[in-house]
Amino acid sequence: MDSQTIVAPMTPAGVSAVAALRVSGPKVREVVRALFGEKRAAALEPRMANLGSTRDPQSGKLIDSLLYIFFEGPNSYTGEDVLELYPHGNPLIVRDLLQAIRGLDGVRLAEPGEFTHRAFLNGKMDLTQAESVADVIHSANRAELENAHRLLGGALSKKIAALASQVKDISARLELDVDFAEEEADPDFAGWEARFVAVRESIQQVLNSFHGKASLSRLPLAVLYGAPNAGKSSLVNALLGEDRVLVSNVPGTTRDFVEVRLFLPGGEIRLVDTAGIAAQATDELDALSQKKSREILEEADMKILVVDGSSQECHSREGELASRHSREGENLRMSAFADMTNNADLVVYSKSDLCASPIPDGGLSVSSKTGEGLAELRQAMNASLFKQSADAEDLWITSEREKACLEDALAGIDRALDLLRNNPAVELLAFEMQVVRRALQSITGEISSEDILQSIFAGFCIGK
Repeated sequence: MDSQTIVAPMTPAGVSAVAALRVSGPKVREVVRALFGEKRAAALEPRMANLGSTRDPQSGKLIDSLLYIFFEGPNSYTGEDVLELYPHGNPLIVRDLLQAIRGLDGVRLAEPGEFTHRAFLNGKMDLTQAESVADVIHSANRAELENAHRLLGGALSKKIAALASQVKDISARLELDVDFAEEEADPDFAGWEARFVAVRESIQQVLNSFHGKASLSRLPLAVLYGAPNAGKSSLVNALLGEDRVLVSNVPGTTRDFVEVRLFLPGGEIRLVDTAGIAAQATDELDALSQKKSREILEEADMKILVVDGSSQECHSREGELASRHSREGENLRMSAFADMTNNADLVVYSKSDLCASPIPDGGLSVSSKTGEGLAELRQAMNASLFKQSADAEDLWITSEREKACLEDALAGIDRALDLLRNNPAVELLAFEMQVVRRALQSITGEISSEDILQSIFAGFCIGK
């Protein structure tokens, strides 16, 4: 492992109240001495927050007054001596501080993922846990984040370790039979098939839990659609809590779909406001706008039909209301718009502040002006787009590398089963079980090549 001391920002570039930098390696104490002076370095205590003024070691110029914490190895993230610095989040301060530290002999800028790489090499975590660090950072919704935390906590590592232990026991018995093959009669394979099948089922179960990162990173898509001037744009602004989309009383103001990001309790989603869909286009541009609206609806994970609730007459008698709804339903069925009403996952009746008429069962009444029904709409969207797992303790794997290792292990156990049933040569069985064991050990990094490690950590951000 590289013996140089490394440094990198832990926070993204840009202005903020506080920034963070991390230094790791054998020269951490020398960094403290250079930045804060001999007295501060001599009094350094692990895990103690200190406030100090740091100066450029070359010019003596004040850089910043900041908080710093020392973590003595091996009780640190990387297993080495670590220094974390928390200056003010001015990019000029961060740059000057970074340059001052890098200017010291034996200190260099960290490579992407190098801190976690060192943590793995120093035994602070295994390879599945190291990979899950990136998942914790980049999870797009709460379910993914909870899964990433389970992986980081070692849930998958324990499963793989138990499997590898099973295979190791089988391998030890088979290799013992190989050693004494010439002295004993043919080995007794009674009961071996059940053990092989049990291992296979366990491997397959973990493999079946694979969720590709491409599918996980895709944000759920909710699309608002409906007739012109139904209140879709106002509803988007109300959900966001800001005037993001142009709103007008003139029908047809939205000509193209507008996409925004909305945070729900379960995670972030894409919310799209579409151009109004009518039975008949007013002009060629309107026809193109409606075509675009229908196309984006095809991609939607949740289709939300917005109906202008204020257009309903506020009748008190149920018969009159039912008659009106019947007439409206007949008109809708006669238009192209009616073809999509049956596909709506949710029907929202907007502008409830203008009319308090009862709405049909299954609908939701909202007001962008007063906020009525917005909380219920958010809950309905969250429930539809972030469905909860039946078992909150279930975990899934997201690494293509781990998937490939499991597939290698599965192929090995299948070959072993085939041999056991058709040609139970103990030497060949022992060889295949060694293949299975090595594939499982590769998942947690007990067996790994430098090329594989480099490819894994190259995808991390600098500073992690």
